[in-house]
Amino acid sequence: MTTLLSLQNVSKSYGNSPVLANLNLELSEGKIIGLLGPNGSGKTTMMKLIMGLLTADQGCILIKGLAPSVATKAMVSYLPDQTYLKDYMKVVDIINLFADFYVDFDKERAKALLKDLAIDQTQYLKNLSKGDKEKVQLLLVMSRKAKLYLLDEPIAAVDAVTREYILRTIISNYSKDASVLIATHLIADVEPVLDDVIFLDKGQVHLQGAVDDLRQTYGMSMDKLFRERFKI
Repeated sequence: MTTLLSLQNVSKSYGNSPVLANLNLELSEGKIIGLLGPNGSGKTTMMKLIMGLLTADQGCILIKGLAPSVATKAMVSYLPDQTYLKDYMKVVDIINLFADFYVDFDKERAKALLKDLAIDQTQYLKNLSKGDKEKVQLLLVMSRKAKLYLLDEPIAAVDAVTREYILRTIISNYSKDASVLIATHLIADVEPVLDDVIFLDKGQVHLQGAVDDLRQTYGMSMDKLFRERFKI
């Protein structure tokens, strides 16, 4: 399989507090991967490093053989754990902004998803429910034809019905030569869509593998395995 993302001996600290410690990781194309770990394990920091929003203290990060840069930003679509959209904007204005900013943004796909969700594109973001705001943010990310999708807690703040829709959207809107990396603590909800998992603990890979192989090896679900490993 073709390597899409490689992290080699990556370390990152905030002051005297290490977050990632000599992290080594490789991800291949065509996978939906769960990035699972307790709070403070380094999931969000790792995603920000891949995006180039933070700089590693040491180590090497390569996306399709390139270090984080303007070139890799064109290949990576990122959903942060905090909203970055402005409430005073209309949904249609946000879509037009993305279309202007990203050459790989599919405006028709975005509008089709809005229609499917019964979200009025003329509405101001501030008038939407929390769940609909989450859906808008996700559809913007998934309407890009990226090579790597980084989704940081995409289902944490929404109800069960919305979670199901979001997961369906993720499955149906990424190409087979791309990969999706989902950071979440809601493992039972995302497990049915995952090909691989990475357990991250104290800034290092605790366990990594194909979901089917790990289920067979340990005789339990990823949710149960996670709880057992981290005593949750």
